[in-house]
Amino acid sequence: MARLILSLDNQVLAEYNMTKERYTVGRLPDNDVRIDNPAVSGHHSLIINILNDSFLEDLNSTNGTYVNGKLIKKHALQHGDVITIGHHQLRFSDQQTNETEQDEFEKTMVIPAGQQNAGQLAKAEAAAEKAAAEAAVEEQTEVQSEAAEAVKLDPEEAAALEEKPTAPSIGDQVSHTETSHGIDPANAPNALPLAKLQVLSGAFAGRELELTKALTTLGRPGVQVAAITRRAEGYYIVHVESGTEGDFPLVNGQPIGAQARKLQDNDVVQLAGVKMGFFAS
Repeated sequence: MARLILSLDNQVLAEYNMTKERYTVGRLPDNDVRIDNPAVSGHHSLIINILNDSFLEDLNSTNGTYVNGKLIKKHALQHGDVITIGHHQLRFSDQQTNETEQDEFEKTMVIPAGQQNAGQLAKAEAAAEKAAAEAAVEEQTEVQSEAAEAVKLDPEEAAALEEKPTAPSIGDQVSHTETSHGIDPANAPNALPLAKLQVLSGAFAGRELELTKALTTLGRPGVQVAAITRRAEGYYIVHVESGTEGDFPLVNGQPIGAQARKLQDNDVVQLAGVKMGFFAS
């Protein structure tokens, strides 16, 4: 199934699975793909899907429709084509070739542990572990501080807390939250959700990589390499190596430095010239 990936300034805004024969793109609300921007005409362009082929047509728009930088009137879409409408981009992705492209992306950007310097990886893991431990201590301290500030008991409440609890009688119903034998599942902490990286630039834009491993090493040896570790406290990215000293990966445009950094949902990672969005499931 083909799909369109809408983005602005390398930030993915929406994805559309192309399950219908016709899709209109434009500024007005009745379009299938609405782009609310003055540079976009009311009904800017049309995409027609016929069996396994997709065709793009400009609808006499004011500012024109471009594919891979070229002005078009009609165009047979190919996997990876970038449609520019106003200031926005629509990348056409044909999932029939997705598996092959995904393999190529992983071969290009994902580095097997066996091909990395063991000492460098150990150093990266240690940095991530240290950052996770520091974050956990900081979070616990913050929670305790907030709790101490919030809980202010009057003398009667304090005295009630000092009273010993009465043992329940036979037949009494006792909830899990009232015993030391367990906790209510509703109050149990949530497991760390799986996350993914989505490529936002370059030849593999739109490709996704699920971060299911405890350690995923990405980049290009000799250029820039980083590792993303999956820990109970979250996902951390840490610099492994680069061809130029001090050339660190960027997160939201800022170098991460030599220390591990915790990733947040929607962070933009730039590594070895490739921009990737980090998304928690």
